[in-house]
Amino acid sequence: MALSNARKKQLRSIAHNLNPIIMIAEKGITETIEKELERALEDHELIKIKININDPAIRKTIASELCVKHKADLVQSIGKVAVICRHAKKPKPKLSNLLRPA
Repeated sequence: MALSNARKKQLRSIAHNLNPIIMIAEKGITETIEKELERALEDHELIKIKININDPAIRKTIASELCVKHKADLVQSIGKVAVICRHAKKPKPKLSNLLRPA
């Protein structure tokens, strides 16, 4: 599902104060990262990922791959940080970054 520009703007403002939950280094995407990303998306719905790789093309590819594989939407990608969102089937009000008051 593609996000509208207005919705992306809302999500970016929510994500502004978030810290990266997942960090991807030179090894790339591992099975552990896949599992943690799935858990984080299910719990928090809106997360930041730090892709600590110097090549911008590889960072963009990794962010796109993760979004496709986990059925998430790329909200924003600036430098080494990407913000992705996927609505949970059963959101957890205490953990969800979308449901908690700002």
